[in-house]
Amino acid sequence: MAVGNTGGRAAKQPTLAQLRAFAAVAEHLHFRDAASAIGMSQPALSGAVSALEEALGVRLLERTTRKVLLSPPGERIAARARLVLDAVGGLMEEAEAVRAPFTGVLRLGVIPTVAPYLLPTVLGLFHRRWPGMDLQVHEEQTASLLDGLAAGRLDLLLLAVPLGVPGVTELALFDEDFVLLAPREHPLAGRKDIPREALRGLQLLLLDEGHCLRDQALDICREAGRDEGADVTTTAAGLSTLVQLVAGGLGVTLLPRTALRLETARNEHLATGCFAEPAPSRRIALAMRTGTARQEEFRAVAAALREAVRPLPVRPLPVRPTG
Repeated sequence: MAVGNTGGRAAKQPTLAQLRAFAAVAEHLHFRDAASAIGMSQPALSGAVSALEEALGVRLLERTTRKVLLSPPGERIAARARLVLDAVGGLMEEAEAVRAPFTGVLRLGVIPTVAPYLLPTVLGLFHRRWPGMDLQVHEEQTASLLDGLAAGRLDLLLLAVPLGVPGVTELALFDEDFVLLAPREHPLAGRKDIPREALRGLQLLLLDEGHCLRDQALDICREAGRDEGADVTTTAAGLSTLVQLVAGGLGVTLLPRTALRLETARNEHLATGCFAEPAPSRRIALAMRTGTARQEEFRAVAAALREAVRPLPVRPLPVRPTG
């Protein structure tokens, strides 16, 4: 039984070539530039867009002698066309990954408080073990990475967990302790047994809103009994700036051990202090879409990476899904 009304004419399905042509015109708002971008002749591109308008029964473009504009329906359909093309591209990449694992593109998202300290290990591992893989790295904050993973823009994430996000599987890599970074003359500088309770009265410097390391530091402070209303008067966009603020005597901060060597090298104004056991720590993991066709490939990456980080000041973990 037919459902709906096609207006008395047979419904036509748009083709991928038509959608690709229209998406290019919607992006460039110029037929010549759009045709050049997708390697199509200008007459063929114009014909594909016209055929799409006929198939959909909607006017997508407003053509003038000087420029091309999207009609209001064209604005909406352009967004849908991009989603369809992205989904088809993802499907083709998934199929290629199944046919030939550890080849093709792998889009890896990494949080800023991990990227500078772990990427040398990650890149070295991929160059040695999987030279046929085109690794593309995207450094973004956690919320943006998760959006990218859900939308198919990213394939795999390297970040702090737990995430607690449905549809995302976490592959634990390692735990690493936090150390207290302070000016050299600070009374806690150099100590090996700092109680967590010491955090209650310190002038704490944190990263800006949106960084998971900020949230982790605040969680540690709450566990130590620090007043949730305690002032944090100075923040920084990155760890390097945060370290310089500490060196300038504005306060102290919590630094993951993997960042210590790079961020504090040759700075005579800084000193570290270690917490009494059990020290506050964070867990770093890979995260993938649950059920992805590349899950076995990504589990193998996690296992290899867990071994590769052993020379670092971390505690490697068995690779187990936690979400």
